[in-house]
Amino acid sequence: MASPYTTTHEVKRLTTIGLAVNPGKPNARIVARELLYLLEKHGARALIEDGIAQQLGRPDVALSLDRFPKHVDMVFVLGGDGTLLGIARKFARHHIPILGFNLGHLGFLSEAEPDSLEDAVEKVLHGQYTVEKRMMLETEVIRGNHKLEQSCALNDVGIAKGSFSRLITNDVYVDDIYLGTYSGDGVIVSSPTGSTAYSLSAGGPIVSPRVDVLLVTPICPHTLNARPIVLSAEDCLHIRVDATHEDIGLTIDGQLGFKLKVDDIIRVRRAPYNTLLVKWEESSFFDVVRKKLQGDTGDVPQLEVKK
Repeated sequence: MASPYTTTHEVKRLTTIGLAVNPGKPNARIVARELLYLLEKHGARALIEDGIAQQLGRPDVALSLDRFPKHVDMVFVLGGDGTLLGIARKFARHHIPILGFNLGHLGFLSEAEPDSLEDAVEKVLHGQYTVEKRMMLETEVIRGNHKLEQSCALNDVGIAKGSFSRLITNDVYVDDIYLGTYSGDGVIVSSPTGSTAYSLSAGGPIVSPRVDVLLVTPICPHTLNARPIVLSAEDCLHIRVDATHEDIGLTIDGQLGFKLKVDDIIRVRRAPYNTLLVKWEESSFFDVVRKKLQGDTGDVPQLEVKK
């Protein structure tokens, strides 16, 4: 039975798996080679992005990432959380489930480990998994009357000052209603998935991915009454930036950057699509939080409720 904290997506029979590999991760090519062997051993077809396929001596399974959406049923991501974030932004619009293989450190978004590859392949091909629908953010930068930049994020959108700059001010509006002004190092707008990333480091709460919300977290606020706030996922945020300097930037998932100017307006709202993350049926979000963030690998006390 699926975890009650898991939002499931229809599980279909898979025939073709795409492998997206971060070549900078140790053993990435070794794991890719082993997964290719295991998938073909179990009767599935595997496709690997061009460069890695050539390095493995398998040009017959090479395919560019841009062509994955038309040819694969699921994507295996070999890397860390950063690798998975990039793939999520690339494929979310195509509704392709993603399974992360943790070749990084924390591996909070990944479900599979390199020491249990055959088990992971068998679970996937036998449909022994669930798919969580993870809410994404859509953001736009508006300067004057012109939309300059548009992107999507799985974790968060950050508006922040540079390392050596003075504080910046962010006027925040919710559906055109003034919420408040945050002065400090900036603000983070995160999804529930991003609540365990940058927002958590800035003092924001952990939010279950079962709850679709927008989370606004001030970064080092220069006031005692600025606190994180949780908003409806249906709200639309407009944030106007102000500063006495020009060292202001927008970041998407901590990976993409865009230089901002005073009086730029950043619009953040729920994206019209979700990232689909593959999860094992026996795990839950709270298991991951306890093990990854608290380092708790001990026995779980059992709850006994008397009727």
